[in-house]
Amino acid sequence: MSNESRRQEERDERIAALVAGLRGRGVGVRAPVMVLAMVVGGVLLGMLWKDLAYFFSSRTPLTLGAEGAYRYEALESNRYVQVHGIPTARGAYGREGEDVYVVVGLRDSPFLVRRRALPGEEWSPGKTPRQPDQRPFGVRGRLLAEEDAGRYREGFKLLRELGEVQPRGGGLWMVVEGDRPGADVGVPFVALVLLTFMLGNAALLLRSLERKPG
Repeated sequence: MSNESRRQEERDERIAALVAGLRGRGVGVRAPVMVLAMVVGGVLLGMLWKDLAYFFSSRTPLTLGAEGAYRYEALESNRYVQVHGIPTARGAYGREGEDVYVVVGLRDSPFLVRRRALPGEEWSPGKTPRQPDQRPFGVRGRLLAEEDAGRYREGFKLLRELGEVQPRGGGLWMVVEGDRPGADVGVPFVALVLLTFMLGNAALLLRSLERKPG
């Protein structure tokens, strides 16, 4: 038997012994259900952690500079930043409800910016997108490293393929315009609900364990 198989068997035996012990104390199937509920709550809270950390982060923007003088040493994912640059000639368009968004790069940099479409950048699915507005611009928003911005992977992919941005250390960075710390009050609310749910199940589990059999 391999070491991995032996460790797996030992883990299974410990779990089985724990469940048997809980049932022996009159808890029945409720304890495993409550433990599972706490685990699920913990996983969901972990998935929310970066958003929660950003909610409570500094509201003073970190300045990343402008074209020709970017401060790459200051790059830090999940921070509120401001940056200025010249837009790439092409961008990636998308819709959220009635709103049109554009992901555009900043030339000669690893930065992408996700912003609302400007006048003249109207677009509908199935139609050829227009060239993004070519005026240099400044933007404030949430900075995310490529590995932390999974929901925008298509924008990263397209801008990388167009070759108008320059990855740094093999990666790109995105500034989500208008995403400010403390703005999304739903994040701490959901976190509080999950924490209350986990603590409630923990209290019920302890109460069940303290209850003596008939």
